[in-house]
Amino acid sequence: MENSSTKAVSFGATILSVGFIVCTLIGGYFFYQARALDNVLSVTGSAKMDVTSDQVKWVTVITRPTTASTLKAGYAQMNSDATLVKQFYTDNKIDPQALTISPVQMNEVYEQYASADKKYTLTQTFELDSADIDGVTALSKGTESLIQKGVIASTQTLEYSYSKLPDLRVSLLADAVKDARARANEIVTGTGQAVGKLKSASSGVVQVLSPNSTDVSDYGSYDTSSIKKSIMVTVKATFSLK
Repeated sequence: MENSSTKAVSFGATILSVGFIVCTLIGGYFFYQARALDNVLSVTGSAKMDVTSDQVKWVTVITRPTTASTLKAGYAQMNSDATLVKQFYTDNKIDPQALTISPVQMNEVYEQYASADKKYTLTQTFELDSADIDGVTALSKGTESLIQKGVIASTQTLEYSYSKLPDLRVSLLADAVKDARARANEIVTGTGQAVGKLKSASSGVVQVLSPNSTDVSDYGSYDTSSIKKSIMVTVKATFSLK
């Protein structure tokens, strides 16, 4: 009986010893992992460049009020207005083939008396895409001649864009990583450590802003109101420390 009891105690001690060793190894492993994970530094870098728009989209809308009883005449008037608009573009050296012209749309005017003749507004849009920024901008301010001829025309949008944005974004991302490394070096100054290899990097959204604007968005922004623009990108970079 004593022999069996001694063996049981010895076996239990062995199990405890093995368990302690395993726990020590596991604890040591996680400690090492924690130290390894701490041995990195994540920094956000940014890069910015000023550009000039190289494309403009000008959308002009013509309208004509009409009623149910004069609908046929209203459409005829819209056809006449459209002819005058096309001639306006031609007279100003713009190829009509560069225009995108929508079909005439008819929208009912609500809040009318039930017995009254139904009212409608006929609309048609003319969209021009051009690389002639200055020419189109000046032309958009000179539509008085159409008004004088009885055409109800107005500029709906005048949007400026930069067509080389995808290529510029690539070079700006590289500059943003360099900026992140420079910031990381500043952070570790005096700590006895040095910034090592880049371990990972993720780019943020692109911000296309009007000059001196700080109106950034988590989802990215694209200002189309200004010819001059500032393009900014950010990168979250993680570096090893040595």
